Amino acid sequence: MMEFAWPWMFAALPLPLLVRWFAPAATLTAQAALRVPVLDEFRYGAEETASREIARPIRWLLATLAWVLLVASAARPEWLGAPLELPVTGRDLMLAVDLSGSMREEDFVLDKRRVNRLKATKAVAGEFIQRRRGDRLGLVLFGEHAYLQTPLTFDRDTVRTLLEESAIGLAGGEATAIGDAIGLAVKKLVDSPQPDHVLVLLTDGVNNAGEVQPLKAAELASQMGLKIYTIGVGADEILVRDLFGTRRVNPSRDLDEATLRAIAEQTGGRYFRARDSEQLSQIYRILDQLEPAALESRVFRPVTSLYMWPLGAALLCALLLVLIPALRERMP
Repeated sequence: MMEFAWPWMFAALPLPLLVRWFAPAATLTAQAALRVPVLDEFRYGAEETASREIARPIRWLLATLAWVLLVASAARPEWLGAPLELPVTGRDLMLAVDLSGSMREEDFVLDKRRVNRLKATKAVAGEFIQRRRGDRLGLVLFGEHAYLQTPLTFDRDTVRTLLEESAIGLAGGEATAIGDAIGLAVKKLVDSPQPDHVLVLLTDGVNNAGEVQPLKAAELASQMGLKIYTIGVGADEILVRDLFGTRRVNPSRDLDEATLRAIAEQTGGRYFRARDSEQLSQIYRILDQLEPAALESRVFRPVTSLYMWPLGAALLCALLLVLIPALRERMP
């Protein structure tokens, strides 16, 4: 629908009539002569006099239309689009996902197929992202180094897409920089105006790279009011076949559960252990309960200004007012 932002501007419409009625008449001082209207036909000719009589109402009409359009433009016409429902954020939530080489371990089952840890994480975390309606989400990817893949945004589809496009080794090497990932999340969340800051950190290893120690980063996060939920992924036992037969191995022997648990406790969060896809899905459902997404919403209607259209039409009418006398003088 269309509406006027300043409708009170239409009070100026009768202004030309008020000026005509109340302003003093102009005094003719150029010449003092007796004017005889009936002699106009002898001065200009009958045809020219008739054309002047026809042109006069057209000019009055153009002048009136130009003034109405000018006032309409000053009233700022706007087109209101369809209402859009925008969520009101409850918190800023950052996801930190491990891309080190150990995430290649195929000890998870997804849709009855054995997949590596990263693929299972993408599937489960992707659904978690889609459920976080109302929160600003960010994505940190870490391996030997930590990188901000997605700054805080309401665009859940973009966050999920960039998580899907991540690959093992994208953050460099086989090592794991857990402390740097936490430090980067703190750096990006420290200036946020939101009162609730949450980091969900998922890893399958031990901190063996980076410049910041995990517990020191957790201490800084606690001071900044950042709550950290840590998730350790990886099966406790798998069967491996080799030249000597089948044996049982622990693919999560490098997982530093003690440090992950200490990080969570220091910041007021919780530590979770995901040994398979079902447990990982259950963990993210628990996170939905511990940190529920905001349900409030705000209605927004996009506004498009239309003032340039009546303004352009008013200028066109003014141009025709100038051209009519010139065209009449050029007519044979």
